[in-house]
Amino acid sequence: MTDLLIKDIDSVRITCPEDIIPAARALHLIGKKLDLAVAPAHDIADKRTPVDMDGNVLARDVFAWGDDEKVWWRNSRIALESPITSACRFETEPFWANAQGFHTLVPNRYLESIDMKNFENRAMTDAAIVVPVHMAFGQIGAVSFNPPAGITDLADAFAKHGDLLGVYARTFLSSYVKIMGSLQALPPGSRLSKREVECLRWAAIGKTDMEISMIMSRSRATVRFHIHNASTKLNAVNRSQTVFKAAQLGYISLNR
Repeated sequence: MTDLLIKDIDSVRITCPEDIIPAARALHLIGKKLDLAVAPAHDIADKRTPVDMDGNVLARDVFAWGDDEKVWWRNSRIALESPITSACRFETEPFWANAQGFHTLVPNRYLESIDMKNFENRAMTDAAIVVPVHMAFGQIGAVSFNPPAGITDLADAFAKHGDLLGVYARTFLSSYVKIMGSLQALPPGSRLSKREVECLRWAAIGKTDMEISMIMSRSRATVRFHIHNASTKLNAVNRSQTVFKAAQLGYISLNR
């Protein structure tokens, strides 16, 4: 696999829409060499899965998952029900999972609280090597490498190939999102003003518009104006998301 990494890493990188299918095929072949089926999700909060430049579903047309109603990429509830999806919110490094739990190189106590009941049905696999992909603006993707039905122990495969599969998966998914992201969280050229940042800093620690207006010696309407402008610039749907995105971009801290 080390030789494969040197030779094939660029083959899974997407630099333009035309690269999507070749890159997906390359990732599919890497998984196939290890007898693992590849299941990519560019956003675990979105029921949609990656597509090519013409809108064709890669899970079906490249990764060979089929098109029946029971296949994972057609299951809109997997994002909420799968223990694997839940784990990706608390883990940033590759791990493997089965009904006995999550197996990581470094202990992660947050994973211990995830419900593993009925794992196979909820995760729609008996086991998997999983690569969480945490990206800009809080978006979380994941690539799952699934063995044939009945195989539940992936300890050896994970030990040998987990880190390299992580490199392939992150390269593919992060470059896919950069190329295919139809809606950027921060439009080019847009920057928060000093007043907008100041308002959001106070909002982040729970101050109301009225309290912020008193602290800043500005009217309540002015405070609302600044927060609304920040929300528009960050393409946020509400106050909480505005604060979160501002923190993601380094404008404010949520650790105060």
